Amino acid sequence: MDNSEDLKGYRGTARNLLIAHKARVWGDVVVQTTQGEFTGIILPRSETADDQHVVLKLPNGYNIGLRVDTIHKIEEVGYKKAHYKIPEKTFPTNPLKANVTLLGTGGTIASRLDYRTGAVIPAFSPGELYGAVPELVDICNLNTIKLYGEFSENIGPTHWMGIAKAVAEHIEAGADGIVIGHGTDTMHHTAAALTFMIQDPPVPVVMVGSQRSSDRPSSDAALNLINACRTAGYSDIAEVLVCMFGPTSDQYDLLHRGTRVRKMHSSYRSTFRTIGERPMARVSPSEIVYIREDYHKRRRDDRSVKLFPYFDERVGIVYYYPNMKPNVIESMIDNGYKGIIIAGTGLGHVNKPLYPALKRACESGIHVYMTVQTLWGYVQMFVYDTGRDIMDLGVIPTDNMLPEVAYVKLGWVLGQTHDREEVKKLMLTPVSDEITEREPIDGYLVMQGGLPEMDYYFKSYKR
Repeated sequence: MDNSEDLKGYRGTARNLLIAHKARVWGDVVVQTTQGEFTGIILPRSETADDQHVVLKLPNGYNIGLRVDTIHKIEEVGYKKAHYKIPEKTFPTNPLKANVTLLGTGGTIASRLDYRTGAVIPAFSPGELYGAVPELVDICNLNTIKLYGEFSENIGPTHWMGIAKAVAEHIEAGADGIVIGHGTDTMHHTAAALTFMIQDPPVPVVMVGSQRSSDRPSSDAALNLINACRTAGYSDIAEVLVCMFGPTSDQYDLLHRGTRVRKMHSSYRSTFRTIGERPMARVSPSEIVYIREDYHKRRRDDRSVKLFPYFDERVGIVYYYPNMKPNVIESMIDNGYKGIIIAGTGLGHVNKPLYPALKRACESGIHVYMTVQTLWGYVQMFVYDTGRDIMDLGVIPTDNMLPEVAYVKLGWVLGQTHDREEVKKLMLTPVSDEITEREPIDGYLVMQGGLPEMDYYFKSYKR
């Protein structure tokens, strides 16, 4: 046996081992090794992987790599070639259930594993989600539209405007709620953009994704999608929300307001956090529990949407760091930027060598705004001489607006006007909590290990 399809991705020593034992990719095998016996399905390997391992998918759903030099025997006990495609299903409709529209943009919630490269690729169509999560039938009537097939790092202003227009179109067509499948890495950028572009919607607009792809046993895709559809169909919060894991376990999701949410961990499933405030609600497959009461409520007799799909892409964001050189700002001036967001240290500070460049930027008509890189807390540029000096140059503080939100909002504002006073008015007038008067007492929570109060919390926590 030396069929390239039967040995997909394997080469060298590992390939020769499979040939010698007449074992095939997708074969159900029992493998005897120096570490014991393993049962599973032989998976394809990435074209760039080494030739020293055979990869099995174990009965529990996880994958394991077995070193070739530990394998004594491979016995193929069954074979069924796998096709990593979930069949699309047409779900039955029920007039008693809410009508929810799912707009797909890509990301891990709509993805599969590409065994050629070993990477996760956006490949599941929204229709395939029907087959992947049959529980959705019990929640709503789901209409799916694939807008884009992009990883979230490739989503930008053009997509934001396209999503906003699609949301407005489907709301006006009668959807009881909108779900937007989106990659998690830049979901908080898109959530902010949609909050500014779609104002006062009559129904929930819920962004959802997953930290782990649908083919993994630890995937959060199904629960997130179930809870997002429940929120869109039945929640009373008619705003742009992010619906993602609350705790690390599969208990409930949190609903975060689109301008105060941020991805805070690269791989945790409970990566999204509301910054400087509390989440709006928590949602599980059985209930929605409201945490806050200051939200825009669902309207059932009015389908109108205030749509503002504008964005000027000549905006940048700069995180200040010690010894930053003026040419960072100078290059933005020379390359035609019209807006600059600075994430400053402390209360909103940068070093003195940047002052001439900032002055030139402001005098050139560039709109320069200050945020804080601490994320929690407010810009307070009146406290120290440094802050007052920077304001004298023309830099405007943005209170407790998050840096990424300020970037998105400035681009959105400049898409409508470049008049300095009008820009300032729009930037500093909150649309939906991007600036708040104060942080609540529980708006700043750091679950820091090793502290006595956290030890007490975990000891007293009962599941």
